[in-house]
Amino acid sequence: MTSSTRPSEPANDERQVALITGGSRGIGRAIAQMLSDQGFAVVINYAGNESAAKETVEAIEASGGCAEAIQADIADAEAVARLFACTFERFGRLDVVVNSAGMMQMAEMTTDNVEVLDRTLATNLRGSWLVLAKAAETLTAGGRIIALTSSVIGKSFPGYGAYIASKAGVEGLVRVLANELRGCEITVNAVAPGPVATELFFNGKSEETVQKIAAMSPLERLGKPEEIAGAVAFLAGPQGAWINGQILRANGGMV
Repeated sequence: MTSSTRPSEPANDERQVALITGGSRGIGRAIAQMLSDQGFAVVINYAGNESAAKETVEAIEASGGCAEAIQADIADAEAVARLFACTFERFGRLDVVVNSAGMMQMAEMTTDNVEVLDRTLATNLRGSWLVLAKAAETLTAGGRIIALTSSVIGKSFPGYGAYIASKAGVEGLVRVLANELRGCEITVNAVAPGPVATELFFNGKSEETVQKIAAMSPLERLGKPEEIAGAVAFLAGPQGAWINGQILRANGGMV
């Protein structure tokens, strides 16, 4: 990948810009807020929940930050291209890309459930390929690419087959892309959360199930969205400059 395909180097005195896919809720929203608190202008990508995206933008602006919401389905190559183009049109630069968008649908490994696999791979794996690839084509020296995977890969729970397959694939993409960007001074890493107290996690689970999962960690609790955001912010900040091609498992010791 040559520098001739990349935009001009941004001016050093401009505010850095971070794009967070799936940034309107849960972990993605916490990442957007934390990066904003650290001085980034943030682009909140969302697929369909416009009201949640607007609420996130308003919350960031209320705390003195700068944010913009842009709709795009990350599984659609044209939509991803538009997302990056709109980011540059609005801010004129892009320094950090965090791919937090994803889906999780439980289904046992049966022939009747293959459509669950297809849908999950389309968003989680194809979407990651498109976002990470576009980031690699766009970012300049010093850029950071960060994907969200999952520590559930290390547990192999029944019903998680499609989700685990997609996230294992994402971890493979991260390592390959880090090597493909040799010489570009762009890092590529992933954060793999354990169970985190979000609306998505609690949906459909009994209190007994929640407590059982929380107890799997030696810390005997669920993670907080802000704790995952902290791991992402570390990789996006100056302290993470020497971390590359790594999977940071933020799970309280669950695996």
